[in-house]
Amino acid sequence: MANTPQAKKRIRRNNKRAEINGARMSRIRTFVKKVETACTEGNKDGAAAALKDAQPELARGVAKGVLHKNTAARKMSRLSKRVAAL
Repeated sequence: MANTPQAKKRIRRNNKRAEINGARMSRIRTFVKKVETACTEGNKDGAAAALKDAQPELARGVAKGVLHKNTAARKMSRLSKRVAAL
């Protein structure tokens, strides 16, 4: 258990950040899933529109520090490749 006031404060802060970051990651996953769903359905226009919406979300995840830069780039690349293949 935390003994110092600073350690107690860090625990409060960490819990708050974990909640925010969890919500942010959930939002990113939702946008990515929309692209993947449209791809599996074979809906090229829908997939392209969903990809256009997902790209800024991935970039925002990198900027906010919840995703690594290369992870976002890899996801973006793979999604783009799937949409282009339709």
